[in-house]
Amino acid sequence: MKPLVTALIDTYNHEPYIEQTLVSVLEQGLSAEELEIVVVDDGSTDKTPAIIQKFLPRVKHVRKKNGGQASAFNAGFAESHGEIVAILDGDDWWAKGKLAAVVGALETNPDVGAVTHGHYQFDQRTSRTKLCVPSARQTVSISNQESTVAAIRAWPFFLMGALTVRRNVLEWIMPLAEEMTFMADTAFQAAAMAKGTLVLPEALFYYRYHADNLYAIDPGDLARLRRRYEMTELVCSKVYSRLVELGVPEDSVSLLLSGVWLDAKRSRLSKFGGSRFEALEAELHAFRATYRNPSLGYRLFKYVFVGGASLLLPARRFYGIRNWYAERQLGRYRERLVRDGASESENPSSNSSA
Repeated sequence: MKPLVTALIDTYNHEPYIEQTLVSVLEQGLSAEELEIVVVDDGSTDKTPAIIQKFLPRVKHVRKKNGGQASAFNAGFAESHGEIVAILDGDDWWAKGKLAAVVGALETNPDVGAVTHGHYQFDQRTSRTKLCVPSARQTVSISNQESTVAAIRAWPFFLMGALTVRRNVLEWIMPLAEEMTFMADTAFQAAAMAKGTLVLPEALFYYRYHADNLYAIDPGDLARLRRRYEMTELVCSKVYSRLVELGVPEDSVSLLLSGVWLDAKRSRLSKFGGSRFEALEAELHAFRATYRNPSLGYRLFKYVFVGGASLLLPARRFYGIRNWYAERQLGRYRERLVRDGASESENPSSNSSA
């Protein structure tokens, strides 16, 4: 008999945390027949494998060569059988009652492909806990512009410890491109939005914020910072192509991902430089995404001054000037160019109009 739920856990060098993670799953109150636990160890070099072994045979331990998040998800999903898949990182943990809440929500809402919820942000250094919950229960999708804007605003609540999806949603989006060594969860989040996700206003898991989180990067660690920007661009490109290939409206996919992609690209070019054509590509993309019906004067301003400057100046120099311009809010002086016939689109994930 297939289990109702698979807890799919990815882990890498989580020795200080993995035991608490697994205990929180076991304490959900589901039997072994109801709940399958698959832990993918992505080549840990610390004592993580030994700790996981303590939970055998209740836990299925999938150990593989280090290949990154997408490869871990691919390997774990291949070993799973549940009709519902609840995802968790090996350094986070679930609150009691989490699985009962999300399974119940899926059973009473057969029209959605996933459910997600709020969380507690736990600071490992200070042991302080911060409550992070959506303001209301809602269902989000990316079926049109209005719903996609709502999905972008709800995106902070699509963390892996919160997201639970029907198996057919993962079958639809997988396998994941294994170049996505981290941030591969973006593909799951976007797939869940495409199939419709119920967002619950309860906090049902703990997100552990610690020094080794990929998003807790010291600004002085330039190598890791650059890697994050580059991976963000790559992931957005891969997920965009996959969703469009699967028939999701291209306008919705572009609206969902363009702000994240653009912010990462501009940040990389500003801090580390790049080609002039990359800067031109970014600015033209921002212009098209931000303004649906720009006036002729504003078109000329963007193409002649902004486009021309991006081609004439080195990328770091161009973005240094652009950032100076934005910080001083000098855009107010070209408002008369925008006022005549320009219609600004709404994309809450990016400040692309400066």
